[in-house]
Amino acid sequence: MTDEFDRYYIKIRVILGINPKTIFEELTEALGPDVPSYSMVKNWANRFHEGRDEVSDDPRSSRPISVLTVGNIESVRQVIKDAPYSTYKDIIDKTDLSRSTIEPVIHDHLKMSKVVSRWVAHQLTDEQKQETVRICRQNLEKFRNRTWRLCDIITGDETWIYHRQIDRKSSNSAWVGENEPPRTIVRRNRYEPKTLVCFFFTSTGPVVIHKVDRGKAIEHNYYIDNCLIPVINEIRKKEESSRTKYKILHDNGPPHAHRDVVDYLAEEGIETHSTSTIFTRSRTM
Repeated sequence: MTDEFDRYYIKIRVILGINPKTIFEELTEALGPDVPSYSMVKNWANRFHEGRDEVSDDPRSSRPISVLTVGNIESVRQVIKDAPYSTYKDIIDKTDLSRSTIEPVIHDHLKMSKVVSRWVAHQLTDEQKQETVRICRQNLEKFRNRTWRLCDIITGDETWIYHRQIDRKSSNSAWVGENEPPRTIVRRNRYEPKTLVCFFFTSTGPVVIHKVDRGKAIEHNYYIDNCLIPVINEIRKKEESSRTKYKILHDNGPPHAHRDVVDYLAEEGIETHSTSTIFTRSRTM
């Protein structure tokens, strides 16, 4: 929607006696991240209230806003560099250039396009990434030589389920140059309402899903009583009808790597293979 359409709407609502705050809320609901700023809505509402009839901008005494210059190109470049998620509206407000000027600057001169950012659950260090690749390659070799089968692995983990709606794609779009990868956004926010869930699953479906009560923390005793024991019980049920060699796979978080946890698994006859990043538990059925 163009600036003039926004102003036509503001003008009609002012004629109907609607205040600027309500008009801004209506535009926000309709336009989402592309809504004009509240100061702009209030400014134009006041102008129309005072009797202004035109919705177009006043003539400017500064440089022509439709002329491509080195300075204009650099202005747009700097805005995007400082705020890669900027909308056209943001760039127009900060540079005083028209959209018809900004579009060729971005696409023809800066060679940029807007793409949706990739969501990632965690921001890993380079060392963590390298260790994860090493372990994945090690495990992949076990699949290739048929030492392991994917359906025999029971994977366990904990995750926070956040009680919120993911933002629109348009608000997560960022300007990137040619051959540049999309940006990433870390999903989580520590202050949002959330529920902690422990789950164990195989390639064929869930084995155990446990919702942690509010206010409870997962320490090693809780992990044994509420996670590992139910998983072992499920493995025993499968033992009656199969000779499959199952593996329990989880990371080396403090509750998982605790001495009591390791001892419990040993008592259950589960072999432990430890690395700096993960533990693999296997049991012959």
